[in-house]
Amino acid sequence: MKTEKILLAGATGYLGQYILAELLKKEYPTRIVVRNKAKIAPALLTHPLLEVVEAEVTQTLQGVCKGVSKVISTVGITQQKDGLTYEQVDYGANKNLLDEALREGVQKFVYVSVFKGEMMRHIAIGAAKERFVDALKVSGIDYCIVRPSGFYSDMGNFLKMAKGGKVRLFGKGQYSMNPIHGEDLAEVCVAQLESAEKEVNVGGAEVFTHTEIARLAFEVLHKPVKISYSPDWLRRFILKIGKYLMPKSAYGTIEFVFTVMAMDSVTPLKVGKHRLKPYFETIKDC
Repeated sequence: MKTEKILLAGATGYLGQYILAELLKKEYPTRIVVRNKAKIAPALLTHPLLEVVEAEVTQTLQGVCKGVSKVISTVGITQQKDGLTYEQVDYGANKNLLDEALREGVQKFVYVSVFKGEMMRHIAIGAAKERFVDALKVSGIDYCIVRPSGFYSDMGNFLKMAKGGKVRLFGKGQYSMNPIHGEDLAEVCVAQLESAEKEVNVGGAEVFTHTEIARLAFEVLHKPVKISYSPDWLRRFILKIGKYLMPKSAYGTIEFVFTVMAMDSVTPLKVGKHRLKPYFETIKDC
């Protein structure tokens, strides 16, 4: 068993659940911060290495880092719910956690952001995430920023469109990415607890164009390939007017997705044992 206690924030999210499993597998004494204990599997609640603290990360976190050596945070929102904004969660909640880590003398802070986040400061989620990155870099604490490409869970949107009969892409579907499975990314995140790296840009082992992902979705579903390509000016137009016509809770997600869909997202580091086709096979009937 490890002697360092780790605080994990965001443990009930897609990635956080895999990180928690990896921490316990590596025998790290782990404290997690959750809004609702009911979201944790009952079997985990009695795990000898796990401590669960109920708290709201956008509010006070006094004492949550007491006795903790290192922090991993996956806190962030991709869909704005509960009336909270990216500024309140992606920046504010993480800043609260960082302030508490500094107060308690935590040694290291590992933060999971997004690949090419520096190029997304003009959109709400990018601005919030990078504002926290800036604060982390000047805080004086040892840190590592993990920047993953798209998650496998996000690729389910291609499968969903294919089930509906047509996948809609922008441009010529030529942009590339190497999405990563949560389990593979969790291993990378936990490894940074003992690493000297300050920034890790990481994705999965396979590289696809958007068109290739769409074709793979149809192949798994045994359906004819039907892909429509919309001109990029339409994407830009939707982003421009959507800001005024859509509620903020919907526009933030659209803004992020439409921005990512118009850039290559292939990371320098490509890792993992998972492959996209078998993943599609496991979720196609969900």
